Amino acid sequence: MAYNDSYLSGIAIETVAKALDGLKIELPSWAFADTGTRFGKFLQPAAKTIEEKFSDAAQVNNFTGACPTIALHVQWDVPEGSDTAGVLKLADQYGMRPGSISPNVFQNQEYKHGSLSNEQASIRKQALDHILYSAKVAKELNSRDVTPWFADGSNYPGTANIRSRKHWMAEGLKEAHDALGESQRLLVEYKPFEPAFYHTDIADWGMALIYARAAGPKARVLVDTGHHYQAQNIEQIVAWLLDENMLGGFHFNDRRYADDDLTLGSIDPYQVFRIFAEIRYYEWESSSRADIAYMVDQSHNLKGKIEEMIQTVMVAQELYAKAALIDFKSLSKAQEKQWLIDAENIFKDAFSTDVRPAVREWRRSKGLAENPLAAFRASAYMEKITRERAGRAAAASSYA
Repeated sequence: MAYNDSYLSGIAIETVAKALDGLKIELPSWAFADTGTRFGKFLQPAAKTIEEKFSDAAQVNNFTGACPTIALHVQWDVPEGSDTAGVLKLADQYGMRPGSISPNVFQNQEYKHGSLSNEQASIRKQALDHILYSAKVAKELNSRDVTPWFADGSNYPGTANIRSRKHWMAEGLKEAHDALGESQRLLVEYKPFEPAFYHTDIADWGMALIYARAAGPKARVLVDTGHHYQAQNIEQIVAWLLDENMLGGFHFNDRRYADDDLTLGSIDPYQVFRIFAEIRYYEWESSSRADIAYMVDQSHNLKGKIEEMIQTVMVAQELYAKAALIDFKSLSKAQEKQWLIDAENIFKDAFSTDVRPAVREWRRSKGLAENPLAAFRASAYMEKITRERAGRAAAASSYA
């Protein structure tokens, strides 16, 4: 079925609106801070405190209407001894709820050879204690998901007992899982390489699935688009995890080579559409909504932090709206009849549809600006924080 303008003016607008009503995308606190590459940082008026991160994230939510939660990184945002009640006050002040809680078991010098899979029991305990503290923080902030990312692995053949490290990782994840509250989840993320380049202890979705199932019923797999080899069929992985009821979260970004953390859709928007299509197809077949925590996880350092997030959310909304327009009834029939051209065209027609009018109509219905990026630029928020943060930096330099 081809979607022409008259179709867009009727059924499609309603379909897009219903889809966007249910699309909520979490923002990462660290994306609003100064970050860089291995070679250095290019500084901008980025957030330095947790309050500034809440403030900047609230701008994205206010203009897009789709980002009510902010993921927090424990060591950077809520280190041990922090006042979680103060975080909840910030949440109320800025209209943003704390989202997933990310333990940090890769930054400290002790984790040079790994965390939960480290050969030294004392380091494994240190890492586990931090994850357990993170689960406690999540309970106090009413956050559902605990999402550790592990840099565990080795760089050279023969330097690690891969099977022993597997057992240690499984034991640690099991203990972390068992410490969770009734409504909490442990999301197990995987990555094939970087910073470990010979072997990674959780290298792919199959390993993450095995670990999650061994940990217990509150564990699920977390998929990051950048955490795959070139040309890997990510949407097939998504389809399998959905069918196994094990897809817990999805981290958005784009890449050209590896885990580039580029803006969503900047390189391959069709891939993101195909991933959304698998999710929507599953929901159509099962008549139930997939319980997936969507989050942006990109931290590039050339674009403006807030504008980049708004741009990403706008792209995600458009690609999700396109996936919602797939005629799954016709697609299913074409697949059954093995009408290859018809099936592919049904898929591609939805991707080729200009959904921007329908997305603008949805924004109007919510009292939002039709163009969130233009509205943010007109708000003068960026000019305000540039002055304030430049002044703060100058005062700190003078004091030093």
